[in-house]
Amino acid sequence: MPAQAQHAEGSGAPSREAVWHSSPPGSIYDYIKVASFSIGPDGLVDQWSRRAEELFGLTSAEVVGRDPVEAFMPPELRSGGHRKIAEILDGREWTGLVPFRIPAQRDGRRREEAVAEIYVMPTENEEGERAALCVVVDVQALRRIESDLAASQAIFGQSPFGFLLFGTDLTVQRANRRFATVFGGAVEDHRGRTVHDYLPRREADRMTVALRRVLETGEAVTDLQISGAAPGSREDRHWSINLYRVHGASGRPVGVAGIGTDVTRRHLAAREAAGVRRNLALLNEAGSRIGSSLDLETTARELLDVTVPGFCDLAAVDLYQGLLLGDDDRPVRAPGAPARPAAGSARLPSAKLRRVAFASAVSDAPLSGPGSVGPVSVGDTHRYPAASPAALALRTGRPRLVFGGGPEDLVQSTLIVPMVAHDTVVGLAQFSRTKGSEPFGERDRAVAVELAARAAVSIDNARLYRREHERALILQRSLLPPGDPEAAGLDIACRYLPGNASAEVGGDWFDVIELPGHRTALVVGDVMGRGLRAAVAMGELRTAVRTLALLDMEPAEVLAALDEVARGLGSPGGAQHQRTPRDADLSEVYLATCVYAVYDPVTRRCTIANAGHMPPVLVEPGEPGEPARPALLLEVPPGMPLGVGGEPFEEVEVELPEGALLALYTDGLVESRDHCLDEGLRGLRAALTDPARPLEDVCDQVLGALETGHGEDDIALLLARVQGLSADAVGDWRLPREARSVGRARELARNRLQSWGLEGLVDTTELLVSELVTNALRYGEGEIRLRLLLDRSLVCEVWDAGLVQPRRRRARDTDEGGRGLQLVGLLSAGWGARRTHRGKTVWFELGLPGAVEVVAELSAEQLLSMYG
Repeated sequence: MPAQAQHAEGSGAPSREAVWHSSPPGSIYDYIKVASFSIGPDGLVDQWSRRAEELFGLTSAEVVGRDPVEAFMPPELRSGGHRKIAEILDGREWTGLVPFRIPAQRDGRRREEAVAEIYVMPTENEEGERAALCVVVDVQALRRIESDLAASQAIFGQSPFGFLLFGTDLTVQRANRRFATVFGGAVEDHRGRTVHDYLPRREADRMTVALRRVLETGEAVTDLQISGAAPGSREDRHWSINLYRVHGASGRPVGVAGIGTDVTRRHLAAREAAGVRRNLALLNEAGSRIGSSLDLETTARELLDVTVPGFCDLAAVDLYQGLLLGDDDRPVRAPGAPARPAAGSARLPSAKLRRVAFASAVSDAPLSGPGSVGPVSVGDTHRYPAASPAALALRTGRPRLVFGGGPEDLVQSTLIVPMVAHDTVVGLAQFSRTKGSEPFGERDRAVAVELAARAAVSIDNARLYRREHERALILQRSLLPPGDPEAAGLDIACRYLPGNASAEVGGDWFDVIELPGHRTALVVGDVMGRGLRAAVAMGELRTAVRTLALLDMEPAEVLAALDEVARGLGSPGGAQHQRTPRDADLSEVYLATCVYAVYDPVTRRCTIANAGHMPPVLVEPGEPGEPARPALLLEVPPGMPLGVGGEPFEEVEVELPEGALLALYTDGLVESRDHCLDEGLRGLRAALTDPARPLEDVCDQVLGALETGHGEDDIALLLARVQGLSADAVGDWRLPREARSVGRARELARNRLQSWGLEGLVDTTELLVSELVTNALRYGEGEIRLRLLLDRSLVCEVWDAGLVQPRRRRARDTDEGGRGLQLVGLLSAGWGARRTHRGKTVWFELGLPGAVEVVAELSAEQLLSMYG
């Protein structure tokens, strides 16, 4: 046998072992069972390799020197085998399939039959004799390799997924057709490339890290999400990548296999579903947060709180300036809305807007929007140019999508959405996303329109409420006493605090009414309910109180008559068709509480009646050198609220010491969500500790101590300090019922006025006193009483026991009387008559300055017309 054959394989020579093991692990010989042996000139086996031992299961000692046909071929095939050996030794090559029998193993397993493919090559030994070299391959191993190759080709070549095989240097060793279809080129063109040739740098770096980790650790990576645009395409794609390490037959890593699945549609569907869920959550949040306040600016800020950063990165809201100033002109009509009168659609898109809210989730955000001229800060008024997207949105009432804008092109896209409520544009909302964020789409446009519409309705409701609130507040304030009220024998201070803008106007009121005889009526009331309806009811009740007070009725009678008025307010026909709360809808019933007190400075007595109101608080001064006594709640019968009907009212009379302080108030002062009524009443009593302080300071102290800034309800506070008329300021005489009492009355009046230094009023007073005393003698009954009272004016009263009220009439030329009351009316600042417990009182009043001029201004013709 040639030397090269001897060195190819032998029966155990060291050199042949070294050559065999020099084959690199993982070579093809690890997968294909290849063996060799040689046949000498004598037709017997002379060389038997170790691979042959493994394949045939026969050792070298069992085969060398034997006929190969006899050694391992089945008996039934041996005749043909001898013939082939002879042909081979004659110098002919032969290739064929040869059955052979694997002998029983030493462990006792049965013999097995197999088929080998043998390639026989004729050769010569050193002596020139013919021999043969045989190479044997296990057919079953070949069949398995064919199956594996076919399966690999089917998986690798026919797979609908992209398939890559990376070598240990992380370059592409093989790519399948699907991968080449996506990334372009032929399959062979991708060999030697890296992931940086296919993906953006950031994604390629992630992929490289994953490949290296799989190659080093052997741990597979599943569902690695990679995104990017394929070469030559601007469309972003999304892939799910699975990586695993590939090993050779010897177990050595030979690379990393990667399978990529295009999940772009799945990603878009998932993103779409997530977007829908996010938008539904956003709209749900908007429904619960937007419109919680009836304040325009607060509602605008609530819209931005919902949308930034959940929906956009920047947002701003502009409202028409006229809307914020309470202009009742309607803003621009939206397309498709019914036509409005000219006055209602006069506002143009170029009208001034005010930036009422701005929010940003990024730093250095622009304050201007697309089409703005310069930056616009919150509170600024501005106009959008006529051709700007914002002006077009206001003009058409339709949203606009603008790309780009902002300094250094910070903004990627902006949705400009007109805020439409009741077919009317009330303002503009702008939502912007910056670079790096997902641009706005059609779904976002619909969401933005819905959000803006919800905010617009709330803003329009707030506008309507603000208008009603302001009108009710104007009405309410117009019905309150102007300035600081004045009263004889009383030092008055008052406070009225309306509720905040988020609370409707209430029906609280107070009044100070001058009554005849320098008496004063103090009134504090509260109509139950809120809004313009309550304010109107309050005005009607206040007017009724003043009318009833001027009739000089007792406090209990005033409240009884006022109760009738209140019951009539809820009926279409007024008091004639009044209904009780049991019969009427509660929404149509006017209920109110009221406390009515009449103070007489001469006697320093105060008569009080109550209709379900808070009890007055009285602070009496202490003894000289001692602090004031603790404030106390006067025990006044509570009574039923006005409008209930069916229950009489009671009154109590209390004597007020000089310097005492009387406080009347509404429940907003002592009751709120933060403290109960009892706690508020204790706080009010504790705040009224020093009645000698200036009343303005006492008012401020009370309001500060009770934390009245909650704004939940209107607050009315009326303080009155007692300053009774001194004995020197009162003249009181009783006259017998006789004619000379007229002269006596003139004398007494003249002397008292002279003592007061009012000589200028003597003549007028004598004349008018004479007239009233004469009437008392002529038409009255019983004893006559004359009283003069000096305070801010001069009051003269004539009392008698008669019940007939005097009535002024026009005397005819032939009448001898009937001119006295006309004279009283002409010369006095005011006159009247009131009932008393024992008859009536007729009175007149003269102003301290200017009374003389009134007499001087009477012409002779007027005097002649009265006296003929």
